[in-house]
Amino acid sequence: MITKLATDVTTLAAEGATEHNPIIPLWQEVVLGLIAFSILCFVLMKFVFPMMEKTFAARVDAIEGGIKRAEAAQAEANQLLEQYKAQLAEARTEAARIRDEARADAEGIRQDILAKAREESDRIIGAGQEQLAVQRESIVRELRSEVGSLAVDLASKIVGESLADEARSRGTVERFINELGTAGSAGGRR
Repeated sequence: MITKLATDVTTLAAEGATEHNPIIPLWQEVVLGLIAFSILCFVLMKFVFPMMEKTFAARVDAIEGGIKRAEAAQAEANQLLEQYKAQLAEARTEAARIRDEARADAEGIRQDILAKAREESDRIIGAGQEQLAVQRESIVRELRSEVGSLAVDLASKIVGESLADEARSRGTVERFINELGTAGSAGGRR
């Protein structure tokens, strides 16, 4: 089949010398097309492709540099995050320590205040007891003299004679008070 096609082409070429076949290009056009294509390839390879390669390399470099910068920024951000977490943990620990110290101080102050209040209360109670003892003694003395006077007056009325003699009245009063004391203690024991 190829041989038949080749013979057809040669016969047509012989006939084409007289008449041009539109399917088969002229050899001058093919040569001119090859020269133009060669010049175009030369220009593209010499000037355009290197510029495109530089642009592509710059773009790749920018992208890779951007990725590297982003990775570096991410690493720095992670480092800062870890530092902040450590500082936050340290601050929380410090706050807990300060809280514990404040509680301990408050408890110490509370214990001091309670101790002082107890001391003051004991002192006030002691002073009150002393004051009561003094007042009791004073009241007992007043009552003795008053009871003695009343007893002497009563005895004078009962006996009918005056017990004005002081020595006698003192002895009588003392005897009467002692009898009251023994009768009160004997009555309290029953």
